[in-house]
Amino acid sequence: MADQFDLIVLGSGPGGYVAAIRASQLGLKVAIVERERLGGICLNWGCIPTKALLRSSEIYHYMQHAADYGLAVDRSSFDLGKVVDRSRKVAGQLNAGVKGLMKKNKVQVYEGVGKLTAPGKLSVKQGDKTIELAAKDIIIATGARARDLPFAKADGKRVWTYRHAMVPPEMPTKLLVIGSGAIGVEFASFYNDMGADVTIVEMLPRILPVEDEEISAFMEKALTKQGMTIRTGVGVEKIEVGGSGIKASIKGKDGKVTTEDYSHVIVAIGIVPNTEEIGLEALGIETERGHIKTDGYGATSVKGVWAIGDVTGAPWLAHKASHEGVIAAEKIAGGHPHAMDKNNIPGCTYSRPQVASVGLTEAKAKEAGYEVKVGKFPFIGNGKAIALGEAEGFTKTVFDAKTGELLGAHMVGAEVTEMIQGYVIARQLETTEAEMMDTVFPHPTISESMHESVLGAYGRALHI
Repeated sequence: MADQFDLIVLGSGPGGYVAAIRASQLGLKVAIVERERLGGICLNWGCIPTKALLRSSEIYHYMQHAADYGLAVDRSSFDLGKVVDRSRKVAGQLNAGVKGLMKKNKVQVYEGVGKLTAPGKLSVKQGDKTIELAAKDIIIATGARARDLPFAKADGKRVWTYRHAMVPPEMPTKLLVIGSGAIGVEFASFYNDMGADVTIVEMLPRILPVEDEEISAFMEKALTKQGMTIRTGVGVEKIEVGGSGIKASIKGKDGKVTTEDYSHVIVAIGIVPNTEEIGLEALGIETERGHIKTDGYGATSVKGVWAIGDVTGAPWLAHKASHEGVIAAEKIAGGHPHAMDKNNIPGCTYSRPQVASVGLTEAKAKEAGYEVKVGKFPFIGNGKAIALGEAEGFTKTVFDAKTGELLGAHMVGAEVTEMIQGYVIARQLETTEAEMMDTVFPHPTISESMHESVLGAYGRALHI
């Protein structure tokens, strides 16, 4: 006989485990099924451990530039194994934390491979044993995995995905990064700061292509200044793997193909949703380009089956998955949550310098028919940024000229991933430029650049 629950969650990433917790808080009897480790890719192999790596490279960068702060470091070096070990310990600590949260919230955890077998039913394969579960509602939160190049499958030796890049068997000497989204740029930043010769190639005309054009242009100059080679509008035609490196055939803007040598390559060209062999076809659940189709509450085409997170499509972000998990749990429990508004989901890239944004870019706002007012304030005009030695960057805000609505905000520089939430809250509260101008920002902080950017959009900037 099947174990009975009110809700079963398939997948324990930041969407799945948050959905399970919220549903339990609302009085539902909840089970969660996980085939690998609680916390999913984000906690174990993505968001968290990569930030631990980037923190190490940031400190190493500061060590090498100690003289800029009147300090002296006699000898700067690193132990790659210990850098990676610290990252893995951080992930392990948080994995244990999720286990504690499941226990605290009385969520029953099943370790194994889950598959939907019928409406309201799910089987969990644990080696040679299979456990049957049943519930009125099931949330699919199976996430996604890195997309391979069709002509060069990742081997963990010379050809890496993000997962391999977090536990490198050796330090790359000359690294090729294919793809310039957040994942590609973050790993390029880490390995460049650790001393590798890094090249980024991007098929589209600019790096970080989802960001505002001015942000992309600034980042290309900043990363080039740091010693990276940035090539846009080019494609990798072929990769040949050898014992001591790889040969990459790269087609340039002029159509010519050149062959170049690298020690390693990181493939960061997107993701593939984990929708295979979980029972979608048997239940007739609709998908689009491999992703599960849902409404604003996570409901799929089949009653009682819900989906959240990366498996449902862009943006592929942990905080989007978590919020979707809360919305779905509350809807299942009979509540009346607001539907997901993807325009209010912030994006963050934790490179050096950092990038953060929310809402429409200037170009997208104009394409949508808005008459815009744009404000921009450089960090060189901010006292705290100068004092920190982090005067590289700027804040840009885009407003509807007719109503004062904040359409979008875009930031590049130190700690902007921590500050973007101010603009996210402003958009959520439907704040206009008037309220933001009247808001008092603490001094000295880099966040003052946010205020100055708003003032600048209306010709009222004070410090430039």
